Amino acid sequence: MPEIFRLTWCDKSRSQCKTVGMSPSRNGDDRNSHVPIGWHDNVVPASDAAVAAADPDVLAASDAALAACRDQLLALSHEIHAEPELAFEEFRSVAKTMEPLRERGFHIESGVADLPTAFTAEYGSGDLVVGICAEYDALPEIGHACGHNIIAASSVGAALALAAVADECGITVKLLGTPAEESGGGKVLMLDRGVFDDVAMALMVHPGPEDIAGAHSLALADLSVVFHGRESHASAAPQYGRNALDALTVAQVALGLLRQHLQPGQQLHGIVGSGGVAPNIVPGHAELLYYLRAVDSAALDDLMQRASACFEAGALATGCTHEIRKLAPTYTELTPDSALLCAYREQIRQLGREPIAPQFEAARPLGSTDMGNVTNVIAGIHPVIGIDAGGAVTHQPAFAAAAVNASADRAVMDGATALARTAIHIAGDKVHRDRLSERVIQRQFQRQEDIR
Repeated sequence: MPEIFRLTWCDKSRSQCKTVGMSPSRNGDDRNSHVPIGWHDNVVPASDAAVAAADPDVLAASDAALAACRDQLLALSHEIHAEPELAFEEFRSVAKTMEPLRERGFHIESGVADLPTAFTAEYGSGDLVVGICAEYDALPEIGHACGHNIIAASSVGAALALAAVADECGITVKLLGTPAEESGGGKVLMLDRGVFDDVAMALMVHPGPEDIAGAHSLALADLSVVFHGRESHASAAPQYGRNALDALTVAQVALGLLRQHLQPGQQLHGIVGSGGVAPNIVPGHAELLYYLRAVDSAALDDLMQRASACFEAGALATGCTHEIRKLAPTYTELTPDSALLCAYREQIRQLGREPIAPQFEAARPLGSTDMGNVTNVIAGIHPVIGIDAGGAVTHQPAFAAAAVNASADRAVMDGATALARTAIHIAGDKVHRDRLSERVIQRQFQRQEDIR
């Protein structure tokens, strides 16, 4: 009797997944005769994102391994939360994140990509490398108001759960400790320096006020705009001065007027980094710190050109000069892999969560993330997992307080469970396993070509 494959089909238009039976083709080529055109493209069409059902014994073993380390994972989340550290300074958080992995025999490499607070932790010897991304940096003054403590703990949990079944799944588990998501682009630097080269899929969850499986993000440019003028006595000899703060002000006004004419999804917002030292000195130096955002990289390039004209106008109008500097790598928009997304959506639902319908996901962008750069070259997902923050949203002090409540603890465990189960389903599906492995080979070949 031919073996029957059970498949989960994701119908994005109906926001549901269906499990059906399918027999292999007569030529023994499993389901290749059923593979739609474009299956092996970078993004699988959501309506065709079939995923074979995983071995229930493997899923049960993964779940059991995760349940066994529940207390340690929740302690990790709370301990990282209690000592927030800023971008590229997350030394205590890194040590805490490594500890459960080291105890369970992961091979750990610190300081990867020449970043002191980046690391990798690997377990297993399978030919398919499953990447789990952990974040742990906090925000200035308001601590873990983006819930990166939850990300770190859920990622460690997923890695430990997968390690327990690594041999059965034929995988190598690779947790990537990624610093400086809030500002600095740790993942972009690690991606550019080859740390992700062997990764077939990259997974993580991010906390938020609600569950969003197919989360959207905006492309981001992080800018410093410095205006240079000429100091002079503001009362006795103002005519000899060139006011850099005035240049900044004119630029701000121009940016404010530009907002009316921005494309949908384009945003700009910033603060004054410096604007003078004393009222009786014409400011010779002033700085704007600005974020530009857009729905994709092309729209961001357009916004950059228009905003640059506003900065230039400020300098021109006041007789100053200016310079624009990028403070971090440009973040690209999230492009989640449809098959991974479908598998995750099904698994998170089985845990009693109901993500918002796909047709509403684009209306809830989560800001920007360097995980977007990863998903542009590697099959990946970055879903949002909901916590009860009492109406607060990310980057508010109340959200920081909520990031260690009971709902946050549940998010740690549910996130870890859903990520591990998602990886198990994809690793056990021959079509997707081959698709992702092929992409790794292509990336590694391209890197060798670039080196030459």
